[in-house]
Amino acid sequence: MHLYQGDMDLTLVSQWLGHANLQTTLIYAHADTEQKRKAIELAEHSDSPTKKNPSPGRYTIDDEETLKRLYGLL
Repeated sequence: MHLYQGDMDLTLVSQWLGHANLQTTLIYAHADTEQKRKAIELAEHSDSPTKKNPSPGRYTIDDEETLKRLYGLL
């Protein structure tokens, strides 16, 4: 998980662990909230309203438990 969370490609993690099938690695791999945030940022278009007029105070949630609840993980 630390390698995956450190942005190592999951295919490489799978090979490093010696898994014959990527599906085996996927059983143990879970994206945390930080990985999800990064993925959303990468997916956002450069002309997105949130990029033009960011409102950091409005959308900042630092509490991990609250984030998990919002994502339906609890």
